[in-house]
Amino acid sequence: MDITHRRFKHADLQPLIRKHADTFEVTKLGESVEGRSISSLDWGDGKTKVMLWSQMHGNESTATMSLFDLFNFLEASGDEYDDLRTLLKSRLDLKFIPMINPDGAEQFKRRNAIDIDLNRDAISQISPEAIILKRARDDFEPEFGFNLHDQQIYYNASGTPKQATISVLAPAYNYETDVNAVRTRAMQTIVGMNEVLQQVVPGHVGKYNDAFEPRAFGDNITKWGTSTILIESGGYPNDPDKQYIRQLNFMIILNALEQIASRSYEQYTIEEYFAIPDNDLQLVDLLLNEVQVPVNGNYYPVDLGIRRRDITAGDTYYMSASVDDLGDLQVYYGLEEVDASGLRYVEGKVYDAAFESVASLDEMKVMELLKQGYLAVKVKNGAKGNLHQLPILVLNSTESFSSGWKTGESTNFFLEKDGVRKYAVVNGYLIDLENPKDQEFKQRVY
Repeated sequence: MDITHRRFKHADLQPLIRKHADTFEVTKLGESVEGRSISSLDWGDGKTKVMLWSQMHGNESTATMSLFDLFNFLEASGDEYDDLRTLLKSRLDLKFIPMINPDGAEQFKRRNAIDIDLNRDAISQISPEAIILKRARDDFEPEFGFNLHDQQIYYNASGTPKQATISVLAPAYNYETDVNAVRTRAMQTIVGMNEVLQQVVPGHVGKYNDAFEPRAFGDNITKWGTSTILIESGGYPNDPDKQYIRQLNFMIILNALEQIASRSYEQYTIEEYFAIPDNDLQLVDLLLNEVQVPVNGNYYPVDLGIRRRDITAGDTYYMSASVDDLGDLQVYYGLEEVDASGLRYVEGKVYDAAFESVASLDEMKVMELLKQGYLAVKVKNGAKGNLHQLPILVLNSTESFSSGWKTGESTNFFLEKDGVRKYAVVNGYLIDLENPKDQEFKQRVY
């Protein structure tokens, strides 16, 4: 089977690994806390050793998909890339370790089954997964390493509203963040990767903070003599399952391998590396500027910054939104922004009559209800936690819903002007009541 979404499990990878066993040397390195296998795939006859590992955090799966794309590429032949494959095979000895944290991946959560962050276990080695990764590095002694992660979608390239779709880092090996020959090689390679990205997603690259973390794998693997490159996959417009970002990962990893094989990274300077914009964390899903909010009979103009978090539900997810910050938010950028000056915050109502089920409703009926001031409907059938894709709140186990405009509160309200409802905000989704646009809603029954 092919993987086309972010939430896949250890069992989904095993047939794919077996598929590549004829071309790659597959080795079982050990097992996770819950007994799932952790394997490496080796390829190439060259002298320069490169190790790539992904999904140390179970819910950071973008690069794992990209590694399997890379396996398919390296196995292929008969196209214009045969010379590149020959170069890589003759110069490099590649070791791939996809999905270091299969127990976390099983529940699509960050930590492992002991609830340990594997990226803070490089030294204490409490977790079997950390022991496996450290042993693999020590036995292989790679010259280059690729530490592959995902980051929040709210990172932006500093000073711009653009998401940091890819963030990069040559991790530090001491508190002073000194630059030695090992770290220099990583920095130079990153400059070449950034050149490629700027052609495809200009402005969407950030540089991750290089503060030294003495427990982290990237920092320590650099300290142990491997030129380590961190790739963090963030967000990109209309790419919730990161299938486009997966392609970007494939491109820059392949580019980096070509640079390493040909030593062409030597043309770049550390000054070019430091010129890459820093990561900042100033993005919100929805920025409402100067909403009039009611307090003790008076109205005050505040900016509302709303973020929607995805919550795993089986093999899929739903969104849960709240106010992240409010007040003067001029330093923030919204993935969606509205000038709400002159618009008042107004509560919504629950429709009195109960519908049979979610299936009894369609988007046209829901839009009518929203225009009449209803933000929620009740259903007779449909258990709490069931998922739906309607632009309205659906209630089964409760008669009411929470709403508010203060930090941490659930974002379910209307924006009105002169008594006319202009916008509905439903679980952080903005719905223009006069000109609704096509958008996907990921919601659950309350």
